[in-house]
Formats: sequence, structure tokens, C-alpha cells
Amino acid sequence: MWMLKALPIRRRFVGFLLVWSLCMAGPGYAEPVAVRFPEGATHGYLTVRDNGGTRLADGELIQTTRGDLVDARLIFRFRDGSVHDERVTFTQRRVFTLETYTLQQRGPSFPSPVALSLNRKGGVYRVQSLETDPATTLTRGRLELPPDLCNGMVLTLLRNLPQGGEETVHVVAFTPEPKVVPLRLVPGGTSSIRIGHLTKRMTQYVLEPKPGRLTTLFGKLLGRLPQAFHYRVWLLTDDVPAFAAFEGPLYLGGPTWRIEQSVPAVWPLEGTLASVK
Repeated sequence: MWMLKALPIRRRFVGFLLVWSLCMAGPGYAEPVAVRFPEGATHGYLTVRDNGGTRLADGELIQTTRGDLVDARLIFRFRDGSVHDERVTFTQRRVFTLETYTLQQRGPSFPSPVALSLNRKGGVYRVQSLETDPATTLTRGRLELPPDLCNGMVLTLLRNLPQGGEETVHVVAFTPEPKVVPLRLVPGGTSSIRIGHLTKRMTQYVLEPKPGRLTTLFGKLLGRLPQAFHYRVWLLTDDVPAFAAFEGPLYLGGPTWRIEQSVPAVWPLEGTLASVK
């Protein structure tokens, strides 16, 4: 998720990924990522921290299924009252296919509060500023969507890549006019991590906008070339891959935040096995 406050709404850039995604394929588009591990019902708890380790927000990932259709919602509630609310619906019939995507960011943690949506049916998109009169800041239209579109689905796709495999997919960015941008999913080094007495293998992935495309776009918008940026994701890759951590900004020019799984701050002992002698 990237947003830019310094520019007026007619030139503000909004690009979006999931941190936690189809029409006929256009030329140069890759095939969607194949389903290796079908998604199911999930309810997980997450934490957002800054570089100093300070807890900024608590979050939930809630996912349900209806046949081959998956509905996922990732919501972060910040201590300053800000909210990041991201939803994606996709199918998993042999390959993963995005159907709808919505994002709302509002509150002090997000300099440019925004609401946006993308719908595969008809390729309809909407982008709306939440800091000014909605009637004058709404941008909407239609866009041909590539088959490997991955807004809101990056973590799902990473879990389904072959071990050590690299892939290039696409995301939609708004300037506010929509732009389809290639995104490389690049495996990095592997390491080991201890979970209790267990030792597990962990793989780092780097998410990189394809060289040239996004740099040129940002340069035109900002009047200068931006500093290089990318996102990092760590997956536990023994047997069935599992999310370990994410690191990167949630909006353009924003600070690098870290998202990780939560653990109970206080565990009530009464009535549990721990209280039984």
C-alpha cells in the first residue's frame, strides 16, 4: 500500500499490495500462480511494530471460504485510532484469480486517508480521498485486468510458489489513473529459526517492482527519482509454508513497519491445564 500526501488528489499516487492479488490475458502477462495449497477458513492475530520494536497496532486476519471462493479481511487498529482495513475475494480453481479488492486507510498514521476498490467484473475501479469532499475527489473508470493480478494476495501466492522459485506477477497502481505494474517475487537466503524446542527452516522473499516501470512513474509524479524501496517477507518453508513476518512501508514514503504474529500478552491460568497440579 502506497499513498502520497504532498500532491493534490488529481496527481496523488495510490499503489496497493497485500501485505496478507481476470479478463483475457494481455500481451506479456504471465499465467496466474497455480494452487498447491488450497486456502481454508483462518483466523489469525497480528502485530505491527516500528523499527524500535514499539507496538503500533494489533490486527486480525479473518478468512472464510464458499466453495472455490475465498473471502479474506486484514484489519489493523492502531493505538492512535487509525485503521487499515483491506479485503480481497479470489477464486482457487486450479489457479488463484482475484475477483474484488478494497482498501481503506484513515487516521493520524496515514497522511492521505483513502478508500479504493477494484472489481474484476467489468474491470471497474474507484479511488476516493477521505480527507476532502468525496464528491470532488472520486476517480472511477474501467481497466482491463491481467490474469496474474495479485493485489491483496501476495502472501498467498508466495506460499504456493515452488521451493526456491521466482515469479513475476502484476499489481494495479493509481496515479489516480490505473497503471499495471510488474512485481518480482524473488527468493533470498534461507535460515533457521527456533520455535520452542523446534528448529524450522525460514526463507526470505524480496518483493521488487520491476526495474524501470515504477521508478519512471514515481519520477514523473515526484519530479525526482525516489530512493530504492522494496518489501521483505519471511516464510517458514518446512512442509506447508507459513507466514513468519513482513517488513516494509504501508504507504509511499512511509516508515518501514514490521508485521508479525501475535502471542497472548497475558495467559489466564485459572481453569487451564497449567493450574492443575
